[in-house]
Amino acid sequence: MRTGRPLLAATSFAVVAMAAAYVFGPGAGQSPAESRKKQAAAAPAAAPCQADARYPKRELRGVWIATTTNIDWPSKSGLSPARQRAEYVKIMDAAARRNLNAVFVQVRPASDALYKSSLEPWSQYLTGTAGKDPGWDPLPFLIDEAHKRGMEFHAWFNPYRAAYDDKPARLPSNHPARRHPDWTVTYGGRLYYNPGLPAVRDHVTKVITDVVDRYDVDAVHFDDYFYPYPVAGAKFDDRAAFEKYGKGKKLAVWRRDNVNTLVAQVNEAVHAAKPYVKFGISPFGIWRNKSNDPAGSATAGMSAYDTIYADARAWIRSGTVDYVLPQLYWPRGHKLADYTTLARWWGDVVEDSGVQLYIGQALYRVGSKDERAWTKAGELASHVALNRERGQVQGDVYFSAKQLLSNPLGAMDRIVKEHYSRPALLPLMKDRGGAAPDVPARARAAGSAVTWKPSAGARAYAVYRVPESGKDCHTTDARNLVAVVTSPSFTARSAGTYLVTSLDRLHNESRPARVKVEDV
Repeated sequence: MRTGRPLLAATSFAVVAMAAAYVFGPGAGQSPAESRKKQAAAAPAAAPCQADARYPKRELRGVWIATTTNIDWPSKSGLSPARQRAEYVKIMDAAARRNLNAVFVQVRPASDALYKSSLEPWSQYLTGTAGKDPGWDPLPFLIDEAHKRGMEFHAWFNPYRAAYDDKPARLPSNHPARRHPDWTVTYGGRLYYNPGLPAVRDHVTKVITDVVDRYDVDAVHFDDYFYPYPVAGAKFDDRAAFEKYGKGKKLAVWRRDNVNTLVAQVNEAVHAAKPYVKFGISPFGIWRNKSNDPAGSATAGMSAYDTIYADARAWIRSGTVDYVLPQLYWPRGHKLADYTTLARWWGDVVEDSGVQLYIGQALYRVGSKDERAWTKAGELASHVALNRERGQVQGDVYFSAKQLLSNPLGAMDRIVKEHYSRPALLPLMKDRGGAAPDVPARARAAGSAVTWKPSAGARAYAVYRVPESGKDCHTTDARNLVAVVTSPSFTARSAGTYLVTSLDRLHNESRPARVKVEDV
């Protein structure tokens, strides 16, 4: 039950629940409604705050943590569980220092598992041997460390990659590709599951719902790997499946339909299991070129629609994803794929769709000399600035965690200085439900220590400092947001008036409690 009952002021601090604030003194004994009427009559209404674009209140800021071939974590296979935990904590701390609020962790690189699974074998990237038990289940720890820092955990799955070589005999005996060789296609020296088989789609969906059911993930995430990227001289041999299930369609249409069917199936299964869990995809940055399709972008790169049969525009239009996160790994002014052109194209596609748009940023390319733009420390920061000029883009995600730690050319420091100097709440996703928790109760200050009673249903708490002018803009932007904390306490750095709100896991926000810190 929510309550707006005002809290009594103490001599060293004052706390007021905003929903029922009234003045103790001459007006004491009046109802809150009567008191509000008298206050409104006595003083002119405060001018509304003009949103400051430098401090968006809600913005997703994330980083991809790739486990395949030990790109980011663990740094190499065979590390002890203690070393693995320490490396992950280092990444989490680096993300928290930069005010990031989401991590995208690869939990299934190639029909394997970085968690305890009865459906697929342990990943070789933990121990060096596929199928070998690492002696612990990393996933609860990975999720917990993210949540501890107020970050969303997006569990990242590769749906169709079965193995990094094409020799099934080398796989563990319990690997699905060995149990069901008819599910697989050999292509370019690797083994893939055939997207045209209903049994494959059912297996992928079962793997994902198993994770959603057993672990406290916030989202399910796919990257850009659907049908494999082209390999010169190789042919993806799915003729038998096409003959059986093609139903008179053209091959390309059938392949796109297969991917669309999986996307819709996973979307439905995830939300049926836990309605608050999000589902999103990070497609290749070019859907189609305008030369192929009038609806495409003014670019001249590879078309995901035609080459890997990924129709992101269809997912957006059908609402079978909650968000799209296109990988725009080109700089501004690129001759074939200009960043500005693509960011605007994707913004137009999601307009009025209800699907949220974040942009994948090529942090890994900063400092490379293959293109002049990447030798400039400010290129990525300019991408964030451009995204904020239009309302459709609601965040950015950086590839990948290794460069988050190495900070090439100081690019992340610049992004933080120019754009992430304040924390941000997550964008609200109404279709996933949730509700604002209760207002923090019994908030109080003792010196610099601000504490309150935990609110039922709260995942975290937002803390704002009201400026000396007294103008409260906390509902408008994040200019006064000083912290997002997960425990019911906060250490103030300066005296003043603070507001504390409760946040559920989707960042639905309560009304604030007000705390006066007199002495620090």
